[in-house]
Amino acid sequence: MTRGWDFQSESVRGTSCPSILFSTRVQVPPPRVRSWKITISSRHSAAHMKILVRALIPVLILAAGFGAWKWLGTPIDPPKPRQHSPQVLKTEKTVLNPVAYRVFIDSQGAVRAQEETTITPLVAGTVMVIQPAFEDGAFFKKGDVLIELDPADLQTAVYASESRLARAEAALIQEQARAKQARLNWQDIGYDEEPSPLVLRVPQLREAEANVSAAKADLEQAQRNLDRAQVRAPFDGRVKARMVGVGQAVAATTPLGEIFGSATAEIRLPLSPAQLPFVKLPEKEDDAAVEVILTDALADPAQPASHQWKARIVRTEGTLDPTSRELFAIARIEDPFSLGSDLPQLRIGQPLRAKIEGIILNDVFVIPRTAMRDINRIFLIDRDGPKINKTDITPVWSNSEVIIVKNGLRPGDWLATSRLPYAPDKAPVEIINPPPTDDAVGPAGETVPGDS
Repeated sequence: MTRGWDFQSESVRGTSCPSILFSTRVQVPPPRVRSWKITISSRHSAAHMKILVRALIPVLILAAGFGAWKWLGTPIDPPKPRQHSPQVLKTEKTVLNPVAYRVFIDSQGAVRAQEETTITPLVAGTVMVIQPAFEDGAFFKKGDVLIELDPADLQTAVYASESRLARAEAALIQEQARAKQARLNWQDIGYDEEPSPLVLRVPQLREAEANVSAAKADLEQAQRNLDRAQVRAPFDGRVKARMVGVGQAVAATTPLGEIFGSATAEIRLPLSPAQLPFVKLPEKEDDAAVEVILTDALADPAQPASHQWKARIVRTEGTLDPTSRELFAIARIEDPFSLGSDLPQLRIGQPLRAKIEGIILNDVFVIPRTAMRDINRIFLIDRDGPKINKTDITPVWSNSEVIIVKNGLRPGDWLATSRLPYAPDKAPVEIINPPPTDDAVGPAGETVPGDS
């Protein structure tokens, strides 16, 4: 709303200007009393609202707590018990029958050479030639020339020995003529008695004969030394290490190198006192050898052996190891370097696993180790019921796969082969059929191989 006033002006007194009439509209602001009243009212409303909120918060908390108490205090119906049918143990079974079991004993050892020697020249000289057969790892045959020495001095010794022999033979011929002439002279003089040996020059004749024999021996020695200028292999073998070079002066006992035989090799197999009763070892020359199967010890034992070597135990060492009390059996390997076969070559020092053929245990029961339920305990199944019957056994032999029992079992007993970790004694059991397999305990009289 706008209010205004109209002003009219008259002519100014004392002037000749005509009077002018004008008007002006002035805007007057409205009063602010109502705005102040509204502000005061809104402040009072906000204060009342804060008080109301502060009063409602405890009420809401109490209401929520009361609701929760009522909800939690409502009784819950107990669950109804379920009816379970009694659980019956299930297991596979195998029938135990006595068998003839061949024991195989596990051992291990490293290949070593049966014949090993350090070769020497036996004569002094200078190395002139080294044959390719005398390099490290090279093979050679018996009689092959390995090293050649300078033969000049040795040839000179032969010539000197021949000269001495010629002089000795000439002296012998002269003494023989003198002895013959001495007998003729004795007869010409007319003596009736037999002349003495001194008259017949017998001592001088014997001396001349001895000089000839000595000269012949010297010549033979010189010829042997000349032959020794060519160092020859004493047997079929292989070079382990060469120790000399061309131009080196050597004495009669200077080591030229190390060699070993290639026809056979040996391996030392330790046997514990507990294993000895289960193998018949050869103790005399005419005792039968024991067969051994060798496999590579560096290969994965979980994988099947790719190659096998045959060996035979031919003797045993005469003493026990002072630390382990083990007896070492010596097994001989024929053709270890496969010169006449297609098998991989063995190396000197190569570790091998050995299966030693032991004795045969007659009328014993073979228990798979997977059927063991505790230390020396198995689960037999009573035919009446059938029920579990926990039985303790006394093994006579065991390995990683089977346990051999002699007493305490009867032919035809049922053996539980499934895993039953919580089976109580005399608990009922249900027999289930195993899947078809060829691995089963053989009938009586079958020889089943095993490992120690």
